[in-house]
Amino acid sequence: MFAQSTVSAQLNKPAALALIKRVLPERAAFFEVGELPAAEAKDVFEITPHQGKILLKGNNGVAVASALYYYLTEYAHCQITWNGTQLKLPAKLPMPAATIKKTTPYQYRYYLNYCTFNYSMSWWDWKRWQKEIDWMAMHGINMPLAITGEEYTWYEVYKQMGFTDKELEGFFCGPAYFSWFWMGNLDGWGGPLPLSWMKSHKTLQQQIVKQERELGMTPVLPAFTGHVPAAFKEKYPKAKLKATNWNNGFADTYILDSEDPLFAKIGKQFLETQAKLFGTDHLYSADTFNENEPPSDDPEFLSKLSARIYEGMRQADTSAVWVMQGWLFYSDRKFWKAPQIEALLKAVPDNKMILLDLAAEIEPVWKRTDAFYGKPWIWNQLNNFGGNVNLFGRLEGVAAGPALALNDPNSKNLKGIGLTMEAIENNPVIYELTMQHTWQTTPVQLDEWLRKYARNRYGVDNDSLVQAWQVLRKTAYNGQTIRDGAESIITGRPTFDSTTIWTRTKLNYAPLDLVPAWDLFIHASKKGVRTDGFTYDLVDVTRQVMANYATPLQQQWVRAYKAHNMTAFQKYSKAYLELIDDMDRLLATRKDFLLGPWIASARSWGTTPAEKALYEQNARDLITLWGDAESPLHEYANRQWSGLLKDFYKVRWEQFFDFLVTEEQPDFKAFDKKISQWEWKFVKTQKNYPLVTSGDPVVVSQQMYAKYHDLIVAAYER
Repeated sequence: MFAQSTVSAQLNKPAALALIKRVLPERAAFFEVGELPAAEAKDVFEITPHQGKILLKGNNGVAVASALYYYLTEYAHCQITWNGTQLKLPAKLPMPAATIKKTTPYQYRYYLNYCTFNYSMSWWDWKRWQKEIDWMAMHGINMPLAITGEEYTWYEVYKQMGFTDKELEGFFCGPAYFSWFWMGNLDGWGGPLPLSWMKSHKTLQQQIVKQERELGMTPVLPAFTGHVPAAFKEKYPKAKLKATNWNNGFADTYILDSEDPLFAKIGKQFLETQAKLFGTDHLYSADTFNENEPPSDDPEFLSKLSARIYEGMRQADTSAVWVMQGWLFYSDRKFWKAPQIEALLKAVPDNKMILLDLAAEIEPVWKRTDAFYGKPWIWNQLNNFGGNVNLFGRLEGVAAGPALALNDPNSKNLKGIGLTMEAIENNPVIYELTMQHTWQTTPVQLDEWLRKYARNRYGVDNDSLVQAWQVLRKTAYNGQTIRDGAESIITGRPTFDSTTIWTRTKLNYAPLDLVPAWDLFIHASKKGVRTDGFTYDLVDVTRQVMANYATPLQQQWVRAYKAHNMTAFQKYSKAYLELIDDMDRLLATRKDFLLGPWIASARSWGTTPAEKALYEQNARDLITLWGDAESPLHEYANRQWSGLLKDFYKVRWEQFFDFLVTEEQPDFKAFDKKISQWEWKFVKTQKNYPLVTSGDPVVVSQQMYAKYHDLIVAAYER
């Protein structure tokens, strides 16, 4: 057993100073760091003028980093996001008139979703992780999910149990699929996983948790939920195993019944092995039946199951706290009704479990579960599914949601806020807005906040750009009637129907209503606005307007084809392909939208040509087919990226148009089968893509505006 904590509850001054130096290498000497006592176990910071410098005081590194970011955004008019950083500090640093002091109302600020580790982080190295941890600290995150390297822990455990590498070969999946392997949805897909990967990511996880702890974070590590190798049934023929299936085109996985004595033994062994490798802060993530239905809805069965899972943790760590994603209560509400949820949760002591309301901005589960029946819980925003590229979010809901919950007497044991998106590196405004709540108890006033956001992001106080954000607020970011952002028909498998699964082309606004934002961004670009965040937003808004335009253009060639007007069909299908080419050229101007880095970073982990090829195949597969050629998840994780548009989506549409022209009686099912085989061939291909941008984002955006603006307006006004 182990009860010691590996996180420092006090300020690690060298770690805080090192973060400041990484963020502001040329101005770090103007900042000093001091320590404050925590306010009732809640983080606190102060910003004080001190002998011509800025003194940042906090109870830990996260508090100091938050003080730094508060100063940068509120006084120096700067901003740091995944998609654009503006750090042009004044020559003379502005000084607060008096000491600024902030105490957070939230004990926990949670970060990450299992899926984020693959849709965004599959190929990250330490340099990228360190940058993210700094971002986390500056945005107040103190409770990150930390599951990198989990496969190495399991390798150690199963080797200790006598499993051979051969027996484990079909268990460990490829690196792009760990999220679903860890949640028990699939085995082996995209593998076999090289041992070199496991060893390198054991080291990477050690670096990650060390840095997080030095800054005062408490990483959430995984725990055992019963998922075992298929070879388990041969080695332990008397074990109580249940075959389960995710129903997404993958083979059965096997769950060890929690009543089996081996369950507690393996759970204890896993946590002890993990603690030796990575330490512990006593927070353990465990999700039972993630998108897999339990064998019984009997509350007594579910209560005993929950109690046994917790007991498995407690036997290894008497201080264990179970952190559970509440996704199952949202995704499978027909099964998880009040008696079932209450039974599952109440079997664990209240102070030994924390619930994550995983998509509270979409549907607050806490409101229909009596605030999770007394358990401490965290309000989280999900926003992005699959890493799709689209402008989307719920600005109004996010501006008010956490504070309304915090001040609602029915929310009871609300202890935190968090970000649980399936993917990051898009829609930065949504995440900046969510973490604004870390240091306040009232709703964010959006008019005031959006002006500040634009000022910090673009380096100027520009009324036109503030007006552009008001347009975006009422269109792409009004997010009220649909779950997540609409896809462009371009990224859907070719069809006449624009409403097929994973091709959700329904927008939450009239497409023409977004165009005024484009007008305003283009106008600002001609006035010389040119920060990193501005060029990203300019390209992203241009991309979205063009992506939306694909739908009326598609409808034009569909109508022409059905009317047997081949002249019009050729005209509009050619224009459609040209639109894809133009989007590819536009997106090539920003690294955020390049396919090349995704492929190259995957290959970089390989130690042999075979490993490099395997990782590239994983990288290509996840964002296209997701699984094999018959995968029902194809397009779920689609991307509008330069390179992918031209080599995958455009070529696919070209084949569809050739099919329509050459077939007198088109067999669409036959085409679907044929194109899926071509997609599988693409997945298995190897090719280098550009790692650096081409073209000027401002110039190319202006060219797209000149070419398409009037066409787009005319298309929607018909």
